[in-house]
Amino acid sequence: MLINIPAGKNAFHYALIQNDLDFLAHKTEGTKAAPLYILDVAGGASTVVHLRLTTKQLQQPFDDAFTACFDQRKKEADIFYKGLIKENESSQHAAVRRQALAGMLWSKQFYYYDVATWLQGDAMQPVPPQQRWNGRNANWMNFKAADIISMPDKWEYPWFAAWDLAFHTIAIAGVDSNFAKKQLLLLFGENYIAADGQLPAYEWNFSDVNPPVQALAALEICRIDKERFGKADLSFLQTIFPLLLKNYNWWLSREDANNNNVFEGGFLGLDNISVFDRSHGLPEGGRLDQADGTAWMALFSLNMLEIALQLCAIDKKYEDDCLTFFDHFVQIAGSLQQIAKVWADTDAYDDGFFYDVLQLPDGRSIPVKLRSIAGIIPLFAVLCISKEQLKYAPRLKKLLYNFENGNERYQIVDDVPEKGVTLLSLLTPAQLKSLLPVLFSEHEMLSAGGIRSVSKVYEEGFLFEVDGTDYGLKYMPGESDTGMYGGNSNWRGPVWMPLNYLIVRSLKIFAGFYKNEISFYFSGIPITLADGANELSNRLINMFIPAEDGNRPIHGSSNIYQTKYFEDLILFYEHFHGETSHGIGASHQTGWTGLAALL
Repeated sequence: MLINIPAGKNAFHYALIQNDLDFLAHKTEGTKAAPLYILDVAGGASTVVHLRLTTKQLQQPFDDAFTACFDQRKKEADIFYKGLIKENESSQHAAVRRQALAGMLWSKQFYYYDVATWLQGDAMQPVPPQQRWNGRNANWMNFKAADIISMPDKWEYPWFAAWDLAFHTIAIAGVDSNFAKKQLLLLFGENYIAADGQLPAYEWNFSDVNPPVQALAALEICRIDKERFGKADLSFLQTIFPLLLKNYNWWLSREDANNNNVFEGGFLGLDNISVFDRSHGLPEGGRLDQADGTAWMALFSLNMLEIALQLCAIDKKYEDDCLTFFDHFVQIAGSLQQIAKVWADTDAYDDGFFYDVLQLPDGRSIPVKLRSIAGIIPLFAVLCISKEQLKYAPRLKKLLYNFENGNERYQIVDDVPEKGVTLLSLLTPAQLKSLLPVLFSEHEMLSAGGIRSVSKVYEEGFLFEVDGTDYGLKYMPGESDTGMYGGNSNWRGPVWMPLNYLIVRSLKIFAGFYKNEISFYFSGIPITLADGANELSNRLINMFIPAEDGNRPIHGSSNIYQTKYFEDLILFYEHFHGETSHGIGASHQTGWTGLAALL
């Protein structure tokens, strides 16, 4: 039986829950409609419902032409995705790639949010409550979104977040680079970005701060373009470069509170990873010098340098920008190494991690020696510059040579003439060598499904004391036990795909420079940086692949995914358990977990 319900969605609830369809009988207007099927299905049997969206009145909508059309669309999709499968790729890996990319395409949705109208109200309608003017986003009167946006999850998170969307564009570039570029540029439009250059963080609080990964996303999109089509889109880089510069200058002026190249920024997307709520007041009115905030800005500087360097090939004027961003990187790197001196006499200095430092008003500097993925972020700030690229930037070439030969104190520039490559990195070779064994220890950061967000050594807890007050956290591999940021997002143990993607990316860059010169022990065997990148990639991908028992780790103990109807279904969860690798958080979220398609 099919009954049309021409009314708002509240009517659906009343009609079905109260089992009363009669009240709708005479309603002829509304904004929603839904088909209602009442079916009797025997145990072990199945019933198929056919649906068709069309603008035409069809006499026989479900005849043979329907079946033929459906089959044809499936064949077209098969052909389309076959073109994206890599040579010698297994059927299981191809399925992960296809479903990840299909999920990215499916997760587009119209998003409408007009802050001015929300505050002032609609014409001819009641005036909104006065409290809105003191509520969230009230100072973002310029914000007016009415666009198709790649959502983190159309069901659970149907809104954008600035750094989520940047990672989305990287994944989407593997299937639709034009849409990826438009999405990245969208945030810099006058209806989004603030006049001072701040990007809106996410719907819940535009004024919060997400990591500045948009420049990195632009570079990754162009790298993927070059792999797919043979050349990078330099016109896109020309378009986005001045927009990124506006946001970069906002970071310099707002998040470097003491003008010393040490950056704060608050929670920076990592929600509850700290012992403090980093977006609110700190103990004793202190200030937190954030290792991750400073490292993100070092990465931003290198990304801007790389974009400018690529654009030098078509316009010499960008060499000035190369020099500027190299200078910024050097200053930030020096400041981060100064932070390191705060805990240089402690055991913590030997593990390669960088730690936040709590600066108290009385002049004390207290390192927060918590081993978490925030302390690994300096690893991301790495760039290899080829001799070919430096042909277009001779002044930068000279500057790099002089710096490498006159500034032994930082070791952030490594130039080996016979390699024809110059390496810029926040981590010195010694720090990199110290970090790798901890990063790849299964007793610390490495899980079966990737790098954890907090070390496993804190299973019994981590305690940080300030003037008699204790602050702490413990390793939680699954769901959060704190209400911080709503309690539905946990960075105290689980594996998160975007930062793991960046770790793999960084290890590959280091491997391209050091080759076999740097190795470390993993499971009692010496391995290279390239081996480490491959090991981590395999662990991340294997979460989605059936194990020896035929079950995909991402689905945990749920039996429904082992049936013939769902055994091929792959879900791209928000994050993953730090011990079992089963998916947690939003269950349909392709979002940034769609980066799996690129591994």
